[in-house]
Amino acid sequence: MTNARQRLATALRHYGMAGVLVLLCAFFSAVTVREEIPGGEEAGKRLVETDLSTLDGPARFLVFAPDSDDGRAFAAPIEHAFRKKNQPTIIFVTTPRDVRVALKKLAANGEKFDQVVAAPECANWTVFDKLTEDLPGLASAKLVQNHGTRWPIFLTRQNLLNVANQIVVVAILSAGLTFVILTGGIDLSVGSLIALAAVVSTRLVRDRLGGTEASNGALLLAALAGLALCALIGLASGAAVVRFQLPSFIATLAVMQAASGLAFILSQGQSIYEVPESSAWLGRGTGLFGLPHAVVLMLLVFAAAHILLTRTVLGRYLYAVGGNEQASRLSGVPVGRVKLFAYSACAALAGLGGIEMASQLKSGAPTYGTSYELYAIAAVVVGGTSLTGGQGNVLGTLVGALIIAVINNGMNLTGVESYTQKVVLGLVILAAVLLDRLKGRLGPSARH
Repeated sequence: MTNARQRLATALRHYGMAGVLVLLCAFFSAVTVREEIPGGEEAGKRLVETDLSTLDGPARFLVFAPDSDDGRAFAAPIEHAFRKKNQPTIIFVTTPRDVRVALKKLAANGEKFDQVVAAPECANWTVFDKLTEDLPGLASAKLVQNHGTRWPIFLTRQNLLNVANQIVVVAILSAGLTFVILTGGIDLSVGSLIALAAVVSTRLVRDRLGGTEASNGALLLAALAGLALCALIGLASGAAVVRFQLPSFIATLAVMQAASGLAFILSQGQSIYEVPESSAWLGRGTGLFGLPHAVVLMLLVFAAAHILLTRTVLGRYLYAVGGNEQASRLSGVPVGRVKLFAYSACAALAGLGGIEMASQLKSGAPTYGTSYELYAIAAVVVGGTSLTGGQGNVLGTLVGALIIAVINNGMNLTGVESYTQKVVLGLVILAAVLLDRLKGRLGPSARH
């Protein structure tokens, strides 16, 4: 019986949240299945390959397409495929009235057609329901339009990239918070540090480094300044906890208020937009395989954090301090320096999140990061890191961040209102804490 409970505890610890993430993805995939109809050139090619591929001999085509680039792209494959048999008559339209006018002209000329092809953008117009009344030459013609394929909106490439992009800043924050929570502390200042880093970096660019004409080197210098300031503030928070024995909740709450106020003072309560277009490279750019730079940055942060926690002495010290601070001190672990590192690294990553957000929005504002600390803490807890310290890992934190992102995205896709979303998120956090307690009762937990 004891072995069974230990095996259950091990399974929950290692695969519980990953299993929850898979189930959530499966659920939202099932409830967001929709019929997708392609557009543009893809729609034209698919129509040629399916509905029009079985036609034998010459056939006269009447093609209606939107008067746009997509409409012309739709008509091109049809024209190319059937011009040897009989040149299709292609009419570009903007409104249903354009269709009626075109049909009247064709009727006056006594035109006859075997196929009427409508692009996806105009196929549902009611004017196509009575074609034979408008043009006698269509009495035996067949209306052909694209047939969609059923596919979950949740699993479309664009939506999955949206999920990743939306969680980048929170995920980076949660990676830093994992260090602090592993030591048994908490840091409430990370949301305000996002705003402070964004304001400091963009104001430096605007006032000192060339504004909209700033070079890439100047942008890097401004970003490093924002990161350095946040790291120093984190060091101050850690010093308050270590030297003066202040509860981390109180110390970081004070820093949260001070950092937020400083961001408003430096920006005079306004957004700072005077930055060059190249500042969006990190937040909006894409690289190899179309992967956004922001997502690559997030993955690099988590890879580095994972290596630090699992392959270095400092990582073992973080677990040891959170597991039993007094025993760690007696064993020669530099508890004070370990905590200082945790708080300064957490603040520096919050600054990185601020730089990322400033790049995404091409501006800095004192309102950035509001309530982000709560989402980041939720990601850490949902990912399996214990609030009492000593247990958890950053890979679990990444899974926790993805769970929160998937829930928010899935509820948006299914039309759940924002107030209900907050209730659901609160219940998810509560369930994660209860699961943490359950794991503790089922059996001993590994340190990482």
